Amino acid sequence: MTTSPSSSAQAAREIVAQRLRDLRRAAGLTVVELATGCGWHHAKTSRIENARTAPTATDIRLWCRTLGVEEQADGLIAQSLHAESMYTEWRHRTRSGLKQLQDSAVTFFHQTELFRVYSSSLVPGLLQTEGYAAAVLGMSARFRDLPVDDSAEAARARVERSRIIHERGHRFVLLVEEAVLHYRIGDADAMAAQLGHLLTASALPAVSLGIIPAVAHREQWPRETFHVYDDTLVSVELISAQVRITQPSEIALYAKAFEQMRRTAVYGAAARALVVKAIEALA
Repeated sequence: MTTSPSSSAQAAREIVAQRLRDLRRAAGLTVVELATGCGWHHAKTSRIENARTAPTATDIRLWCRTLGVEEQADGLIAQSLHAESMYTEWRHRTRSGLKQLQDSAVTFFHQTELFRVYSSSLVPGLLQTEGYAAAVLGMSARFRDLPVDDSAEAARARVERSRIIHERGHRFVLLVEEAVLHYRIGDADAMAAQLGHLLTASALPAVSLGIIPAVAHREQWPRETFHVYDDTLVSVELISAQVRITQPSEIALYAKAFEQMRRTAVYGAAARALVVKAIEALA
């Protein structure tokens, strides 16, 4: 069983908060005394120690200077920045537009050798057609009330980014629930084109497409969409935010869940039959 991604991010914040609290207690200072030394209200100290407020780099330096442990500041700042980078709200990630979001991952994609993607709701971005991607990104722009809807440009950028599936040096192991083939994203023509693309893309040597049948006996229930990049990063997509997980033990949990779900999927001719069935259902 995987842990909640948002809980993982909060846990990382709490570790920093506890380290700061332990330093204060070891120095023998009260919450009020520390606050006085830092020049802020004691309520701020409580919020930081209880992980309700993330400390800034300046906060941490003042904290450590007041306690006489300035040599620990840099390490704590790095740990705090890591905790905050785990959880990034979509409203921050999309404020420069959806196209920029697609472009920002290009270099990282080229550095990644093994992509493992599980999706319970959408065709994975790496296999999306432009029409399907435009429909997905258009819904996202409307849902998030973006001031500028650049979903058409973002869809073209996503398709361009996905050409990596044709390049050597990468492997793609992709899992989707059968329901993904039947969710109507865009109009019938866009769905037909997308399903047809799945038939051709799944035949590529570097691509393994597994489809988990609705009637499969499961070891894992459907999960939130997540991507495992090599063994170094897991990206989890929530409604409100993207969570980036780099803790090896947590990455191992996601890899374990992925492998269990992969065993319930069908491949090759059996997977193509499910896609063809979905195409026929469009009529």
